[in-house]
Amino acid sequence: MTAAEQTAPETIPDGMGTIVEPGTIRFERLLPGPIERVWAYLTESEKRGQWLASGEMEPRAGTAFSLHFDNSGLSPVRIPTPERFHRYDAGITTAHQITRFEPPRLLAITWGGGTEEPSEVTFELAEEGEGVRLILTHSRLPDARSMTNVGAGWHSHLSILADKLSGRTPPSFWTLFGKLEPVYS
Repeated sequence: MTAAEQTAPETIPDGMGTIVEPGTIRFERLLPGPIERVWAYLTESEKRGQWLASGEMEPRAGTAFSLHFDNSGLSPVRIPTPERFHRYDAGITTAHQITRFEPPRLLAITWGGGTEEPSEVTFELAEEGEGVRLILTHSRLPDARSMTNVGAGWHSHLSILADKLSGRTPPSFWTLFGKLEPVYS
């Protein structure tokens, strides 16, 4: 498939992230409410672990917390982990910090930061009819490779969140990511 075919309008999945400035990608989703339920899926370890990563967080700005990712366990639909991600088969734990905590409307956290400066993820929620508008903005990404991985990753995780909130069984994270990575690159 050529690059033009990969990005033809009929092949671009719904809910694509938008580059809003260099190093910043933004996603929007309309999710089933109420807002307190969606907030719980962002902030409560057990619920967040169903679509992103588990990890207890103290509900206030300035606190550090860890996220434990198990992307293979986000769906009962199991496929083999792609070879280049085998090192994550047992999961991976990452360190973060809450930079803003304004329930039930805004959560901002640091992201990454191993050998590079951490980026930042902001979740904004707003009631919209019976639904909840989620705006996720990931900023301070250092390069195009990061934008590709983050774009495909967040798109996949948000699709799983929408399925969970709607009572649907999500597909495998790796299936979603594998389809989205070439589109985001």
